[in-house]
Parts: sequence; C-alpha cells; structure tokens
Amino acid sequence: MKPYLPLRFGKRFSFQLHKKTLLYTTIALLLALAVAVVSLGMGEMKIAPLDVVKVLLGIGSEENALVVQQFRLPRILIAVLVGAALAAAGAIMQGIIRNPLASPDVLGVAGGASVAAVGFLLIFETASIKWLPPTAFLGAMLTTFLLYALSWKKGVTPLRLVMIGVGIKIAAGALVTILIMFSPFLLQNKALLWLTGSIYGVDWNDVFMILPWVVILIAVAAVLARRVNIQQLGDDVATSLGSALQWDRFLLLMICAALTGTAVSVGGDISFVALLAPHIAKQLIGPSFGGTLPLSAFLGAIIVLAADLIARTAFSPIEVPVGVFTSAIGAPFFIYLLYKNRNR
Repeated sequence: MKPYLPLRFGKRFSFQLHKKTLLYTTIALLLALAVAVVSLGMGEMKIAPLDVVKVLLGIGSEENALVVQQFRLPRILIAVLVGAALAAAGAIMQGIIRNPLASPDVLGVAGGASVAAVGFLLIFETASIKWLPPTAFLGAMLTTFLLYALSWKKGVTPLRLVMIGVGIKIAAGALVTILIMFSPFLLQNKALLWLTGSIYGVDWNDVFMILPWVVILIAVAAVLARRVNIQQLGDDVATSLGSALQWDRFLLLMICAALTGTAVSVGGDISFVALLAPHIAKQLIGPSFGGTLPLSAFLGAIIVLAADLIARTAFSPIEVPVGVFTSAIGAPFFIYLLYKNRNR
C-alpha cells in the first residue's frame, strides 16, 4: 500500500499527502471539535452537546444561543487560537533548533513577553488594559531580536540559540520577580494571574484581534516547511543544498516570536503547550515539519481546550487559571524528556 495520496490541481499544481499524517490530523481536528462542543455546554447552565450543535447551526433556542454565542464561544475560540499558536511556535522552534526540548517558553521568548506585560501592569497602573496585548507582543519580538543578536558569531547556530535563550529566560524571570516585589498587593495579584496564564474574561474583540495573526503566521510557516526540513538535516547539509541558512533561521525565528507574542498577549504565559504538542505530533507521524505543523496546532488547541474545561468546572464556583493545568501536565513531561535525552 502506497504511503502517499497524490493530489493534482490543474496542470501546474500537484503534491502528495502522507496518509498517516492525514489520518492523525483528521482525528485531531475531530477531537478538537468534540472537546469544543462539550466545553460550550459546560458551566452553571448545562447545555446538551446536541443543543450546542443546533445553536452553532443557527437553529437552537434563543436562551441557549445567548449563552453559547455571547459568553462561551469567544473563550473557546481563544483557547483554540492560543493553543494552536503556541504549538505552532513550538514546532518551528524545535525544527530550527533540532532539539525536542526547545520551545519559546524554555528559550526566553515568552519570558520577554512576561517582562513587558508585568512591567506594563505594575508601572502604568492607570493605563487602559487594551494596551496590554500589544505590549506583550512587542516584548516577545524585542526579546527574540536580542536572542538572535547575542547568538550571532559569523552566523547563528542552534547551540548558541539554546544557551543564550536559557540565559535570557533566567534573566527575565529575575526581572519579573523584582518588579512584583516592589509593587502594591493588588497589582501583584493581577501580574501573577497573567504569569500563570488565563483566558478568563476574553470577548469577541480579543478573537478578532488575534485571529488574522494566527491564521496568517501559521500559513506562512506552512509555506516555509521545506526550509525547516532542510535545516533539520544540519547546517552543513542545508548550506550545501543552496539554502540561505541564516536568513531562513532569522525569518522562522521571527515567525515563532510573533506566534508566541500573539498567544501570550491574550492568554498570558501559558506554559508547556509549545513543548508538548510538537513532541506528541512527532511521536505520531515523524519529524517532517510539513506534517507536524498542522497536527501540532490541533493538538495544542486540544490541550488548551481541555485544560480550560477542567479549570472552569473542576473546582466550581472557583475558577483556576488554565496555565495551572498545562503546567501540571507539562512539568512531568519535561522531566521525562530530559531523562530520555540525558545521553545526547
């Protein structure tokens, strides 16, 4: 049985889909939809999954439509977008670093966003909260520029990116701690909630703000899949094949930073999604970036959706930040990866 499914569009465009990749990606998509439907029906007012589907199709009752469309659907969409963005960023980072332990939060990109966001919350107390997302986004981008600049020595290598990135992460964590220590108690609580990661209180404006960024950036990353695959062969091989290695690495790193900044600008510093999802995808279908990118995005959406569902319902009426549950899953998984790669 042939492992690839050939597709042709006209005389000029044709490509092949790996059947195993297509199968797992379809399963992940269906699972994400199922978790989203269940989550839309959970809360103080329980709505059956069939009634949720009716609302989504425009034939549900007005009461159910109000609850689903106005109060729950924006949060579910944010969970999907944030999870997909973080997972895609992690897939890119692991592709260019060639290490399963690499992710934007481990290499300091998310840490830069945290410094900018916490600094904004604690220093500009009277400023409008609408400036928080662009501030976090800007922090992620500037940190990535700094990471790239400090890693440059006749080019940038994956090892230097990792070493400098870990240092930036530690420095960012220390700076955040200092900012919180010298801040009023109420502002400390607000900053700690953001650092934990939460999508509480999001609305349709947040959805419309990050939707185009996530869709466009993941699409661009998919177009550049071949360049990531070449980099995974090693720098010498990539250069010998005619790849503009340093430019490609810089461009992919900026896309990773933009995806991370977009996600954390709304969801806060949700940890470990960028590490878990790509690794699970590679275990299922292999290392080819063209396949792991969409599968990672769907898996990331599932992780955040499931974590948010538990956060909203497990300790009701108390709502736990979603980042608590992603960390509870991710921390032991990270230890497992460290143990598995101890001899590398």
